[in-house]
Amino acid sequence: MKRRFLAMCTVLAAATALSGCSRLAGSEEGPRRVTLWLMKGSASDEFIDKFTASFENEHPGVDLEVRIQEWTGIGDKVNAVLDGKSKESADVIEVGNTQVAQYIEHGGIEELTLEGLRTWGNRDWLKGLSDPGSLDGAQYGIPWYGANRVVIYNKDLFANAGVKSEPKNRQEWIQTTQKLDKGDQQGIYLAGQNWYVLAGFVWDEGGELAVETSGQWVGTLDDEKALAGMEFYKQLQALGDGPKGADEETPPQSEVFARGQVAQIIAPPSQAAAIEAANPTLKGKLGFFPIPGKTSDKVGAVFTGGSDLIIPERTKNRRGAVDVITALVSERWQTELATTMSYVPNKTTLAHVVEGNEGAATMAPGAAQGRATPNSARWAEVEGKNPIKPFMTAVLTGRDPKQAAREASEEIARVLNSTR
Repeated sequence: MKRRFLAMCTVLAAATALSGCSRLAGSEEGPRRVTLWLMKGSASDEFIDKFTASFENEHPGVDLEVRIQEWTGIGDKVNAVLDGKSKESADVIEVGNTQVAQYIEHGGIEELTLEGLRTWGNRDWLKGLSDPGSLDGAQYGIPWYGANRVVIYNKDLFANAGVKSEPKNRQEWIQTTQKLDKGDQQGIYLAGQNWYVLAGFVWDEGGELAVETSGQWVGTLDDEKALAGMEFYKQLQALGDGPKGADEETPPQSEVFARGQVAQIIAPPSQAAAIEAANPTLKGKLGFFPIPGKTSDKVGAVFTGGSDLIIPERTKNRRGAVDVITALVSERWQTELATTMSYVPNKTTLAHVVEGNEGAATMAPGAAQGRATPNSARWAEVEGKNPIKPFMTAVLTGRDPKQAAREASEEIARVLNSTR
């Protein structure tokens, strides 16, 4: 009943701008301290210090306390806050975009639909960040920043192979990679179980990893469109020596690329720093281009990673919490965060702010049409068991794709439809 009410409330609010269904910022008084939880590594110390000083200056009498949290064990800590069982408090919490569904199911998160409509520009949000933060038409997670994979390439190896332009579509990409794959040199290093990359290829074909129908989840890797995505993955993966039975971190693909005999990897642009640290001679020799799509007029689909911001229902300072989010998603601080950390801003209309940052700017076209994993509170359990990885290895090592996909799809459905 609660979810039906929230969804109806959202529809009425959007249609008539009524305010009775949701408490708005400023609807209650509370303590002047606002506590913001940020995850370790999401923002630099310099950004946090500048933001805190600016926020407190613009909100006299408010004390903003930023507490840095570790990703390990964060789910239990957040749930404890939502339940009111934690010794710590939080008014605004940064959460991974694919984690929001778990917290919505758990309960205890403020609905922020009206603020999204009226103040935060929800029409321009990256769907890969906003979709996982919504349920039944109500918005709980507010997009903060995004990141996605691109192709990182070795400019010298491209030049030596006579490649003068970056590929714009899949056919050109395969042809380019074939030229680069010769002797001891790998055209691309693509591990056999890089399932986030596979997801993009599946989406490009019009397929899905799983779909929900009448409250029941069905794994769809055995759909013909999804299988076409896996077939393209197999074709590309064969143009290098990536291990068929391991993922991109076994060994870390940045380390393999840094040896100088790999022409391309598919990774977030932030991995360029790790490559240059491992091999300083590659500094200035790395290029980036979006993952090519099926046709030149549209880049490839990508999984959008990143973070959303939530407000616990138990906050004693909702107005202050809303003010913090309002500042964090403003153009000023989106620009500061994106340029400092090489992120994609939370809105498609802000893509221009990273034009001077090659890596981040390359992410922006993909982010504009980026996707997230299936919006289920149990998707994290799917990733924990991850039947997609052995499915990929099975196909790459010669098993019947349809049968391997059917087995993986059945396991995905079993996990998503299970009860806790």
